[in-house]
Amino acid sequence: MLGHDLADKLFEGQDPIGREVKVFDIPYRVIGVVEKQGNLFGLSLDKFVVAPASAPLKRYVNPPRVVDALAVKANTQSEMREAMSQAEAVMRSRRHLRPRQVDDFALETADEVLDFWGKISRILFYALPGLVAVSLVVGGIVIMNIMLMAVAERTREIGIRKSLGARRGDILRQFLVEATTLATVGASIGVGIGIGLAALVAATTPLPAAVAPWSIIVGVMLGAGVGIIAGVYPATRAARLDPITALRAET
Repeated sequence: MLGHDLADKLFEGQDPIGREVKVFDIPYRVIGVVEKQGNLFGLSLDKFVVAPASAPLKRYVNPPRVVDALAVKANTQSEMREAMSQAEAVMRSRRHLRPRQVDDFALETADEVLDFWGKISRILFYALPGLVAVSLVVGGIVIMNIMLMAVAERTREIGIRKSLGARRGDILRQFLVEATTLATVGASIGVGIGIGLAALVAATTPLPAAVAPWSIIVGVMLGAGVGIIAGVYPATRAARLDPITALRAET
């Protein structure tokens, strides 16, 4: 059995089934190709060869009469615990260990992997909110600067609107809506990019990745909130402009 990437490299554009490959100059016939597994942290999971345990290849990958590891799969958690108990008893008997002696072998389950992933998740749980807060502050400052520039460039327009009867509240709402729209559109684009990246990770790696619907709503609402907060000062500044002074401003 060949891994997907290895089969593509050795038999590019050809069907590898039934063809011959040499491993340590030992000829083997390909009987199958493992379905593509993807990448894990940039490392391919599809570059491997699977051969029978009794094949001559074992002389090169394992010392004589030595088994480095044995993988066992159980259907349920209870069966897994029973299998581990039996395996431990067999290993202690084969290695002639006394009741008080410590095991000189290790039994590993998926729980260790899940525990490692849980630790990473906890670190991300505490670190990501801080990164998000910094991003929101930076985004708010950028939006505020953009709106201040908009007010400076449209001073004459504001003066014309006020001379035609627009009130302070009208000017205030206009710039608040513009700031909120700018932030909401940016948040929507960010959510779209996040959904695309999650789909890419899920498609190319064995890591589970998905965007929860509630997080989309929260992201858009946070964007709108940042737009409102960041737009208050520029909108207030625009609303307080004297119409006569504004009309004298050069465009």
